[in-house]
Amino acid sequence: MALHHPPAEGAWARIDAREAGFDPAGLERIAAYHRAHESEWPRSMYHSNGEYVGTAYIDEKPPYNTVIGPVKERGPPAGMLLKGGRIVKEWGDIDRPDMTFSVAKSVLGVLAGLAVARGLIRSIDDRVADYALDDGFAGAHNAQITWRHLLQQTSEWEGALWGKPDSVDRNRQAGPGANNAAKGDDRALSAPGKHWEYNDVRVNRLSLSLMQVFRQPLPEVFDAAIMAPIGARDWIWHGYFNSTVEIDGRAMESVSGGSHWGGGFQIPTTALARFGLLIAGEGCWQGRELVPQSWISQMLTPCPVYPVYGFMWWLNTDGALYPSAPHDSVFALGAGNNVIWIDRANDLVMVARWVHKAHIDGLIAVVRDAMR
Repeated sequence: MALHHPPAEGAWARIDAREAGFDPAGLERIAAYHRAHESEWPRSMYHSNGEYVGTAYIDEKPPYNTVIGPVKERGPPAGMLLKGGRIVKEWGDIDRPDMTFSVAKSVLGVLAGLAVARGLIRSIDDRVADYALDDGFAGAHNAQITWRHLLQQTSEWEGALWGKPDSVDRNRQAGPGANNAAKGDDRALSAPGKHWEYNDVRVNRLSLSLMQVFRQPLPEVFDAAIMAPIGARDWIWHGYFNSTVEIDGRAMESVSGGSHWGGGFQIPTTALARFGLLIAGEGCWQGRELVPQSWISQMLTPCPVYPVYGFMWWLNTDGALYPSAPHDSVFALGAGNNVIWIDRANDLVMVARWVHKAHIDGLIAVVRDAMR
């Protein structure tokens, strides 16, 4: 089936359930399952005791749980299912911009590819210190860190950024069997490239380093290169109240790689679906290469240290991430939970907003069961 790219204006093409290979009754069960397994997070994003859910869910302690970026109330469950780029099913308010948490990390992975394509980063195995406009990579340990290390979350970068030390996320885990009982406990650092750790301070360091390479705010780069060409609108990407720096005489806000402390993407389901469709099409949109196919391939290659992770994208290597999904599936994932699922084997893209974390695989299974 030829890949359809929706126009920037006008109706998004739809496809009949049977033509798309789905049982119509099975399709109805997808939205019903999602609604029955909504995220446990409060709609306000704050618990009754005043704790922000973005830090409370990982039991972060004061003073590092302080919110330093914008927070928006979340909406109810919403989603879209595409076959070959055409809408098979949608549910909820798909036009509502909502926070997306670590889906922003996957955007950073794409922006790194643009920097490579433009020659702003000569090689992802170059030391980031050679590109830095500050002293964040000074010292024997940090000087060894390459762009590849930052992109794979194996950098072991040591320091503080925007008032948050990297130690706040030491011992933090994500993915299959994640256990965060030791999150924030000190540990000896490994050599860069030898240890995988889900560390939001280090991801924010990647974001700042990319802005220094582009010498332009990342939302401007992303909009001009990706979002405007694919017709994705009504989104905004926040940094923090204290993350503005000056480059070439211009004040620029360094955006966050998630919403751990507030900030991050606020974006509609429709825009996420367009972004997912771009990745499903290996970086091409309406015959135009927006992201090099070679970069998409690198970005979705398993990290040797942690094979369910690529360059800021989640991989279903050997079915370890979500057993119900094909093994070549790839995901952009954000807490709460926000999901872009790209099923390359079956030409599907699904976006699901605010699904209970324990039921993401169940939702995938319902989609699979609906396929004839």
